[in-house]
Amino acid sequence: MSTGPGADSAPAPTATDTPARKATMFSSLKIRNYRLFATGQVVSNTGTWMQRIAQDWLVLSLTGSASAVGITIALQFLPMLLFGLYGGVLADRLRKRPLLIATNSAMALTGIALAVLTLSGHVQVWHVYLTAFVLGLVTVVDNPARQSFVAEMVGPAQLGNAVSLNSANFQSARLVGPAVAGVLITAVGSGYAFLFNGLSFLAPIAGLLLMRPRELHKVERAPRGKGQLREGLRYVAGRPELIWPIVLVGFIGTFGFNFPIWLSAFVDDVFHGDAGTYGLLNTLMAAGSLAGALLAARRGTSRLRVLVGAAVLFGLLEIVTAFAPSFWIFAALLVPIGMFGLTVNVTANSSVQMATDPLMRGRVMSLFMMVFTGGTPLGAPLVGWVTDTYGARIGFAAGGGVALLAAIGIGVMLARVGGLRLSVGWYHGHPRLRFVPREQLATAA
Repeated sequence: MSTGPGADSAPAPTATDTPARKATMFSSLKIRNYRLFATGQVVSNTGTWMQRIAQDWLVLSLTGSASAVGITIALQFLPMLLFGLYGGVLADRLRKRPLLIATNSAMALTGIALAVLTLSGHVQVWHVYLTAFVLGLVTVVDNPARQSFVAEMVGPAQLGNAVSLNSANFQSARLVGPAVAGVLITAVGSGYAFLFNGLSFLAPIAGLLLMRPRELHKVERAPRGKGQLREGLRYVAGRPELIWPIVLVGFIGTFGFNFPIWLSAFVDDVFHGDAGTYGLLNTLMAAGSLAGALLAARRGTSRLRVLVGAAVLFGLLEIVTAFAPSFWIFAALLVPIGMFGLTVNVTANSSVQMATDPLMRGRVMSLFMMVFTGGTPLGAPLVGWVTDTYGARIGFAAGGGVALLAAIGIGVMLARVGGLRLSVGWYHGHPRLRFVPREQLATAA
């Protein structure tokens, strides 16, 4: 194994050098480097979900406030809002494998620091705020580097499949992490969940070190220069197939994905549960998300109509679930919410990556992640205030309403850009709605 300074500059296969692989649900895992990456990620993602649950519950225990949970989330994502585009510039300039080793090491230290404070009995809410902010700073660079590194591992032919499997990986960990965190918090407290998260980053670091650099697909790195951030913004602004999916996930990420606030409020105020109940609800949502990711991997292609349709159903389901009359109906509805929410995320992510020039991918993906997660510092405190003031049900329904309106509005914009109109008809005795070219409607008339 070569890990020296020049290792990543060794000749690498290109899309034409590598035999095309037929896309199947797990076809990307046939590639050794990606298999190492995915294995490390499932371990660290499990730790990440354990820390998320433990962090939310610890803040709620220390303060008794859903708004405080919202502040914690906002601090974690504020750096992405402030510096996200600069992280994308760094991801385009630097070698991604060494960069990811550095970011994983830094994230390990934040988990271990919070574990020491909690296990020693000295933790205060400002400690959680501070570690959340530091973790957010590291994520500014880690997110675009990790997103764009996928293309270097698998090449363009398998990119859509690998993006979907990344999400399936994340959601698989989400099935295990909240459940284990709930048990740990109930049995021995939050500290051990933080400790596990810190140690879990050893797995992706080992996977990155074991990769074969010569098997990475060569991607040209952006040279140092002025105006690269503005260049990235101009690139996106001139392409409707990029700008509108990014705007849609911005609205949904800001207002529709504040589940730590809503679920903790429902458990505490509506259903009067404990940390185990909170972990169960997160696990059920993760089951739906995993199903959505696997279906996206099997589908292979990423169509904008699938993105808009999933976003509409996601918003509608949030509104319906907000007024569920019983705990088990509420819990069951979280499964399709997870499925359609993940479909929105995966479809937008893969369609944006596949429509982007590789030289610009780090900057474009940093913008994507900035609006998807960077809007949280704006949305989370507002959603937390609405939830505290008007109750968990109104807070949840309001978030779903914004997501629904955004999906409908952007669906109309995409239809206009593409020269499409809504067609209403019958198919095998059933009503059918679909978008068709304007010329086709004129001909039919």
